[in-house]
Amino acid sequence: MLDTGLFRLLSATLGEAAALETFAQLKVAPALLKPVGATVHRAELAQALNMALFRDVVARVPSAAAYVADQQRAGQPIVFDHGALRTVAWPSGALPAGEAAITRVLRPLGFAFAEPYPLPRLKMTGRAWRHQDHTEDIAQFFVSELHPEQFSPAFQSAVSRVIGVSRDPLGPAEVAALEQLARDRVLPWPTALALLPRLLSCFERQHPVFDWADYQTLLAESAEMAWISTEGNAFNHATDRVADIEQLADTQRALGRPIKPAIETSASGRVRQTAFRAAEVQRQFLDGGRLVSAVVPGSFYEFIQRERVADDLDLKFDAGNATGIFKMTAAA
Repeated sequence: MLDTGLFRLLSATLGEAAALETFAQLKVAPALLKPVGATVHRAELAQALNMALFRDVVARVPSAAAYVADQQRAGQPIVFDHGALRTVAWPSGALPAGEAAITRVLRPLGFAFAEPYPLPRLKMTGRAWRHQDHTEDIAQFFVSELHPEQFSPAFQSAVSRVIGVSRDPLGPAEVAALEQLARDRVLPWPTALALLPRLLSCFERQHPVFDWADYQTLLAESAEMAWISTEGNAFNHATDRVADIEQLADTQRALGRPIKPAIETSASGRVRQTAFRAAEVQRQFLDGGRLVSAVVPGSFYEFIQRERVADDLDLKFDAGNATGIFKMTAAA
């Protein structure tokens, strides 16, 4: 493992100790553990990004950290199924609007659009992105877009004030590197090592501190937009693929962890999901020109059980499941 390209990428970005710990936490397919070569393949970069994003969620969600520590002590590697994030289909300053802020990164890394998932009750659209080279072994992305045009004029104005001055974390050098990766599917080591930290920065909040009154306006109509206003494009949740979700839920409930009361089941019956409630985080706002702090919902940790269809794992999502899971961040 130490002589693989994947470990070199992750240790250069996180540090050797953090990389070792993350490898100990997650199940990594042998096909992704290739010796250090002359170049870096897109699949190695994709897996390194996913592992770093998983670690970020665990660091921000105490219930996730406790669960992951339990699994690590038991010698049970976690199967990282998917990560989810939220975007806004609205002018966003220097940042590309909506999912384009993220998909411009996913495509060169080898991810392809899989299916859309309309979420009409939330006035959002979710879209699944799967890796073309290692479909079952590299975690999917569930990227959702909120549609402000379906809300009130006051809501739309607040959205514009909050995200309208967003920055773009990628500069010309990173854009050129992504174009090269899309064309060649590989990058030279110096380019890849410089690019990975910049890709991670795409999964952050890109807009500055904003007015508390605007937060209240957003929260009154959309808990999801209120969440985006404080957390931005950070991973909303990371998901562990488990074999028996009912047993998992019972065990976590017995440990006193904040797990969802019900298990969401897809229309097909093949995909079942539950989650811990979102962590509570403190965020700053402007109120009359001064900074104030408030406790708001942060990210959370999810569990999913997938059945097989013939010889293939059912990697689809379900709009009803997703709507239920979104409620994990609905309460302040």
